[in-house]
Amino acid sequence: MKNLRRGLLVAGMALLAGVVVRAKGRPASVPASGGWRPLEGPDLR
Repeated sequence: MKNLRRGLLVAGMALLAGVVVRAKGRPASVPASGGWRPLEGPDLR
């Protein structure tokens, strides 16, 4: 029983750390410029 509790505690801490890392790594807003451009002329090969 002690090992089960310890395992759940470790899993919960890992989940919390993952959520924090994902939230901090996210950009505040999506860039409005850049991306794909339509191909024209000789670029269509």
